Amino acid sequence: LIDKGFIDKDHIGVQGHSWGGYQIAYLVTKTDIFKAAEAGAPVPNMISAYGGIRWWSGLSRQFQYEHTQSRIGGTPWDYPVRYIENSPIFFIDKINTPLLVMHNDADGHVPWYQGIEFFVSLRRLGKPSWFLNYNGEPHWPLKLQNRKDFNIRMAQFFDYYLKEAPMPVWMKRGVPAIEKGINQGYELIEK
Repeated sequence: LIDKGFIDKDHIGVQGHSWGGYQIAYLVTKTDIFKAAEAGAPVPNMISAYGGIRWWSGLSRQFQYEHTQSRIGGTPWDYPVRYIENSPIFFIDKINTPLLVMHNDADGHVPWYQGIEFFVSLRRLGKPSWFLNYNGEPHWPLKLQNRKDFNIRMAQFFDYYLKEAPMPVWMKRGVPAIEKGINQGYELIEK
């Protein structure tokens, strides 16, 4: 599509959630083709997630790494290198794509500490990154105001990186926790 002129190779964005969020986190460790990316509820560390449970059901998370989504074929003790190779957390130094990460603290499917682990590691290495958490929300925001907020922030994030729009205040300065829901920081900073 790039060769045929349908896609501007210098302005490609990508977004995914859950398994798609993992795929985004993994992809940006392997390529710089994307100018910006959003990873929702990613699992960047299959080793730390392996020992967890699905909070909504109480089921072990191990089966999905061994046999279903990840298809690694065994435990981390059987295949430690496979777990490392498939865990983006170990390759954050290779990421050059600005990232927006969304992970909610009531997520019963993917442990929200995975999103925190990813974001904190990105920030530790000085990577341009932002973290969104909608308190009390599950795997995907259900409250209308939170769905709207996420869509506005994601659009502003991609507009900034893909369309050279002004940066919004929330990306430049953040929004303090005590101002969450009061001061949204949607205003654009003129260049």
